[in-house]
Amino acid sequence: MVGASEEVELNRLENQVDNGGGGVWEYLCLVRKLKVRRSDKVLKHGLSILNDSKKRSKLGGEEWTLYEQVAVAAIDCQCLDVAKDCIKALQKQFPESRRVGRLEGMLLEAKGLWADAEKAYSSLLEDNPLDQVIHKRKISMAKAQGNVSAAIEGLNKYLDIYMADHDAWRELAEIYVSLQLYRQAAFCYEELILSQPTVPLHHLAYADVLYTLGGVENLQIAKKYYAATIDLTGGKNTRALYGICLCTIALGQLTKGRNKEDKESSELHSLAATALGKDYKYRAPDKVSLLTATLGNLKLS
Repeated sequence: MVGASEEVELNRLENQVDNGGGGVWEYLCLVRKLKVRRSDKVLKHGLSILNDSKKRSKLGGEEWTLYEQVAVAAIDCQCLDVAKDCIKALQKQFPESRRVGRLEGMLLEAKGLWADAEKAYSSLLEDNPLDQVIHKRKISMAKAQGNVSAAIEGLNKYLDIYMADHDAWRELAEIYVSLQLYRQAAFCYEELILSQPTVPLHHLAYADVLYTLGGVENLQIAKKYYAATIDLTGGKNTRALYGICLCTIALGQLTKGRNKEDKESSELHSLAATALGKDYKYRAPDKVSLLTATLGNLKLS
């Protein structure tokens, strides 16, 4: 996840480069370091170096790193001839390289040659069965072909080995949510919260899933995780504030007549509604009347 200061620096460098102010190599290095996808920019600015022999010679051994970076960007942008040329240069420099083999597989994917790509990846896995990148490519291929069950199976097998891969847990959770398999998604978010307890988006997504499942117990837990999201974001998460309101409404309906729960829900609903009002006055003052009308329809019964 890119930090705020890193994103500011990246945007600054990008504007500088786009305006012809120099710093192309520094920008490309930062994109690579932060592992972000700015494929159109990388393709444009990377080629400006690779197509200039003087600039390219100044890179030394980093020339091949740039070839790889541009090849991936070209595949993303469907500039397959450029990708092919970059991969050929890498093949010549690094024959029998597994890393170059991955790029060849990605190029086959981009061409829609799924069987050939599968064969290439399987061959690479024979040499190195624990290659994380290749396993992920095979999962991505399954998703690209619409084979969701194969993607789920692949992710579960992958996570049996690489349990600390947060991106894989999040991807699996999102697939389960898309299939309305909320209990399975909840398990994935629980794993994410255990390993990254200070990431508010995990708490928020888990709360959403529990709210969707419904029932007194799930709603009570969802309310706590919405509250945790608000705490972790310094009270700035609008969606979590709405979640608190929705949970208190639902709990009020399910626990009607239980005086203690009614009072607690009413107080919490009032606090969340007040916070939402302040948030809207700051962020979208023209929408305050709409918020007031919406909250008016969400009164505790």
